[in-house]
Parts: sequence; structure tokens; C-alpha cells
Amino acid sequence: MASEKILKQKQAVIDEIKERVKSAKTIVLFDYRGITDSEAKELRVKLRESNSDYKVYKNTLMTRAFNDLEIDLNEFLVGPSAFAFGEDQIAPIKILSDFAKDHPALILKVGIIDGETADKAKLAEYATIPSRDALLTMLAGGMMGIVRDLSICLDLYSQQKEEN
Repeated sequence: MASEKILKQKQAVIDEIKERVKSAKTIVLFDYRGITDSEAKELRVKLRESNSDYKVYKNTLMTRAFNDLEIDLNEFLVGPSAFAFGEDQIAPIKILSDFAKDHPALILKVGIIDGETADKAKLAEYATIPSRDALLTMLAGGMMGIVRDLSICLDLYSQQKEEN
């Protein structure tokens, strides 16, 4: 049986996983086998640019943490798994999906977005959504178009009234 010290260390890791799951808006489990160290560093840099990161934990410890949080991901915790988490709902998914296109060794398994489980197909769907900044730019552009059209209409209306 494991010593008291080892059990405390494992419990500390489980608590760390649970804390990351609770604080993250998005969690993605992925298979990282076949990725070189330099590719892993490149991925980590890209994730950190969006206030995201990933970490590799033992599957048994992740299973215990997820079970404590009543999240059933046991079927996906087979083989080596890395655990990506982020404050943005879409950014980690987009980064991992884009990275997987260039590095076929990286395979997305499952995600949790705002407490809802997302399979590979759902993750692929989320990956196509533009970033938050791009969506805000689209919104602003649409609003500016409405204001511009309104000003043109008001100008034409005022010109029409002046002629009469």
C-alpha cells in the first residue's frame, strides 16, 4: 500500500485538477502521442496567448477528480491524455483544432464547454466559430452599417423636404 506521503501528493494533484476544472470555462482532453517537444512548446505558447494552457496528468488521477465533480469522462481517459483548459469558451478549441490540422498526431477526444460535454463533432463545430474579437468586430461593422444607412435616408429625406 502507498505511504501516507504519496497519498497526500496524489490528493493534492486531484485537488489541483478539480480546481482547474471548476475555474475553466472550457476543458479539452486530447491525445498528444507523437508530438515532439518543440511542437509541444509551440502549442503551449499558442494556448498561453489566449489565457489557456494544458497539462498532462495520470488518467487515474483525472478519473478520480472528474468522478468527484460528477463528470463522466471515463471512456475518454484511455491512453495518454493531456488536459487543456481556458478562460475563453472557444479559444482553446480553435487553437487545438488548428494545431491538429498541421500536426495529425494530436487527436481531440472530448471537451467540456460551460459544463456541457462536447464530442469530436461538436468540438469541430465550435472550432469554426470566429473568435470573440472577430465576432465583436462583425457586430460593430453591422451596427455601423445601420447607422450609415439611417444617415443616408435622413439626408435624402431632408433634401426632398427642401425641394418642396
